[in-house]
Amino acid sequence: MGEVVNLNRFRKARAKAEQEKLAEENRAKHGRTKSEKAKAGTEQDRSDRDLDGKKLT
Repeated sequence: MGEVVNLNRFRKARAKAEQEKLAEENRAKHGRTKSEKAKAGTEQDRSDRDLDGKKLT
């Protein structure tokens, strides 16, 4: 016979794993410093200007 499994414990473990995954995504999205955000904005502006300069009129 198979091993006896506590379904309540299994559900809680699965829910905890999903919460940890969501927390990791939120840390990546919102956990940047002010200087990192500014640097990303500057790089985005530079790439936008570069792309605008290459447009054909």
